[in-house]
Amino acid sequence: MGDRHAPAVSLPARTVASPVGALTLVADQGRLVAVLWPDDRAGRVRLPPLYDHPTEPVLAEAAIQLAAYFAGRRRHFDLPLAFYGTPFQRRVWLALQTIPYGETRSYAAIAAQIDSAAAVRAVGAANGRNPLSIVVPCHRVIGSGGRLTGFAGGLTAKQYLLSFESGMPALPFG
Repeated sequence: MGDRHAPAVSLPARTVASPVGALTLVADQGRLVAVLWPDDRAGRVRLPPLYDHPTEPVLAEAAIQLAAYFAGRRRHFDLPLAFYGTPFQRRVWLALQTIPYGETRSYAAIAAQIDSAAAVRAVGAANGRNPLSIVVPCHRVIGSGGRLTGFAGGLTAKQYLLSFESGMPALPFG
């Protein structure tokens, strides 16, 4: 699923329009490594410089799959992924991929799933650093009692994605 450290060279990127804003897709060696938000916090996902390469095959396929997702024709993604993070972060990110479309899990449930029940806050921190937003569905993780909690794309985007996936009418984003 990828190496622990991000590469040191520039990486190909492509920006795509979506109902939750312009998303920047980033690849490395034929694998998707990031889906970044328009106002992503600097340093949330550590990457080398990016260069525009809209025809990079994995970026083109990711754009197609994201468009199908937002059109309601795709419920999961089938893309080669690389995770650059600590072993703990990668365990959390792999667990996120098991949350079914239209469902949610609590941070505590994810912590228990990865056999780290006492690490709820660390799970929250790893969730917040998920470099592959939407594709690796960190938006499906909620606080105890169903509270919406922090999200790199903002709580409005999180609410939109959860409403969209649950089949509820989603308010216009923005």
